[in-house]
Amino acid sequence: MSARVETYGLKVDEVLFRFVEEKVLPGVGVSSSAFWNGMAELAQEFGPENRRLLAVRAELQSKLNAWHRAQSGKPHGAAAYTAFLREIGYLVPEGPDFSIETQGVDPEIADLPGPQLVVPVTNARFALNAANARWGSLYDALYGTDALGDTPKGTGYDAARGARVIAWGRAHLDRVAPLAAGSWSDVGALSVLSGALVPELKDPTQFAGHSGEEGKDLRVLLRVNGLLLEVVVDPTHPIGATDKASIADIRLESALSTIMDCEDSVACVDAEDKVGAYTNWLGLMTGALSETFEKGGKTLTRQMAPDRDYVSPAGDTLSVKGRSLMLVRNVGHLMTNPAILDAEGNEIGEGLMDALITVACAMHDLQKSSGARNSLHGSVYVVKPKMHGPEEVGFAVRIFDHVEKVLGLPANTVKLGIMDEERRTSINLKECIRAAKTRVAFINTGFLDRTGDEIHTSMDAGPMLPKGDMKSTAWIRSYEERNVDIGLACGLQGKAQIGKGMWAMPDAMAEMLKQKTAHPLAGASCAWVPSPTAATLHATHYHAINVKARQVELKAAGSRGTLEELLTIPVAHGRNFSDEEISQEIENNAQGILGYVVRWVDLGVGCSKVPDIHDVALMEDRATCRISSQALANWLRHGVVNADRVMEAMKKMAAVVDRQNAADPAYRPMAPGYDGVAFKAACDLVFDGADQPSGYTEPVLHRRRLELKAAS
Repeated sequence: MSARVETYGLKVDEVLFRFVEEKVLPGVGVSSSAFWNGMAELAQEFGPENRRLLAVRAELQSKLNAWHRAQSGKPHGAAAYTAFLREIGYLVPEGPDFSIETQGVDPEIADLPGPQLVVPVTNARFALNAANARWGSLYDALYGTDALGDTPKGTGYDAARGARVIAWGRAHLDRVAPLAAGSWSDVGALSVLSGALVPELKDPTQFAGHSGEEGKDLRVLLRVNGLLLEVVVDPTHPIGATDKASIADIRLESALSTIMDCEDSVACVDAEDKVGAYTNWLGLMTGALSETFEKGGKTLTRQMAPDRDYVSPAGDTLSVKGRSLMLVRNVGHLMTNPAILDAEGNEIGEGLMDALITVACAMHDLQKSSGARNSLHGSVYVVKPKMHGPEEVGFAVRIFDHVEKVLGLPANTVKLGIMDEERRTSINLKECIRAAKTRVAFINTGFLDRTGDEIHTSMDAGPMLPKGDMKSTAWIRSYEERNVDIGLACGLQGKAQIGKGMWAMPDAMAEMLKQKTAHPLAGASCAWVPSPTAATLHATHYHAINVKARQVELKAAGSRGTLEELLTIPVAHGRNFSDEEISQEIENNAQGILGYVVRWVDLGVGCSKVPDIHDVALMEDRATCRISSQALANWLRHGVVNADRVMEAMKKMAAVVDRQNAADPAYRPMAPGYDGVAFKAACDLVFDGADQPSGYTEPVLHRRRLELKAAS
């Protein structure tokens, strides 16, 4: 920790103070005194309220634990349980119907269904890749993954595989942008004549524009369900040169929006880490972020992509965004950070710090009138995770009221994304949306964290089902359905996103193509993907499914999942687990925890592809870790397993994780000593898991990471 600067009663780490003074504030019209006084007011006025809300969480959990213990051995009475939740204020009264009032929302959020990326903002290269993932090559996505059912062999170009890719692309065009006559596979040439595509489309309005010249570098722009796709005609390209229509590629508008994440996918525990995250977010907002790296023996520099210009069918210039619309995910209400101490010497609420600094950074974008702009409608999009119920959502709204006042921004400049990933938010979702009705631009089911909270909330109700079995339970189906239905009933269509969760297997694109069609069919206007390539492939689902029409159908059909189903507790009633089943579950959970935690604590990597127990690469973050640790804590609580057996599994899986990471020179093995900080952190999450606030992993991970950094 560096020296501290005292200002307005705050003690600010010098690294953070200099960053704000020298990088954030110049050029935005906010004085140093106004900013730091505003931060001090956040700490003084909102800090105590933040702590009170966390105390409410703990009190409610204590009452839930006591109720479940009192019901032990009795049949679960759904009516009595619901009445109890109402009595303690866990389930709040539902008010009259309403529609959100959010204004000034960019079309990527309000009106255009499509894929959404989530990326750790601390990794500049990843952040730039995501920002530039607005456009992606369908040919590359098909050729370079298992989307066709197999992966490419060897290093040279496989012409037979290339032919399969081209055939898939042509068939897709036939499905989503058919010609008036014949097939795209039969086309011998493309041209634009008098503002129309030749050959003619079945729906000529799908032709959106073009650039370049026939016979050279013609790019034909089509629009399908609001999304753009570009047919690239280039006879000089290696692929175009062998194609009878000279089509070199089909490029898709892919990641319409990207969440630049300061939360679950990063490991930020002090001022140094936070400044790293803020620096990259600032660079994205100014447009100046770049990253130089080595690839294939070459030095490459990645920068933000420019906008793209076309000629519209009417002959006008059509400017199309070259970058994904960026949101920033702040941390939730739980954690504090040593980067700033308040007047009493307490660490400031990290969410308070995030709110003021990330919005101040975004002002650099708001003040642009040309160039690479993020929001064309004067908005800043902040995703707020891990809020418990409408009171906490209302608290977040008031935080941003204050932020706007400090920074001199118009009211409701900040648009709020509500992560529906905690049980108390799910069951009170309508009132959560009402609490932010002038700001809400996003609701999203975070089923991973939601499952972790489901386990923790009912920790004392009994032993839970294995986590794999959770996916087919009544509560999770109701949760996913109600999120869409309530969002539509509250008027989000045309004003805000209704989102679905992450595809967690970044290398399994064929399976993603099969399964993730369920998200637009569910009425979701966006769904999370783990990579730019996945965004391009997932975009094909939005070509095939008209989400807006699907939302109208769903709204007309009426609500689906019930509150009673949502409150079904996934206890393994009367189920006797076999010894083999128990071993498989505890080893699977132990391996996932260790594989993730060792990278988090030792290397400061907050999200990455982590091999599972079967060596299948999965995206792991704090949400997946929360499920695994709470699952083991629950089985320990109810004697399904004892501590010795779980520790045996932890040590066994530590050796597996060591083997999986043996090729990484930066990796520090956990076995055979089992005395490293990372192994201890993993054990803390399991053996003390039932006592962690809401089952969150952050307190343990932050404490252990700071311990390691202090010793380094």
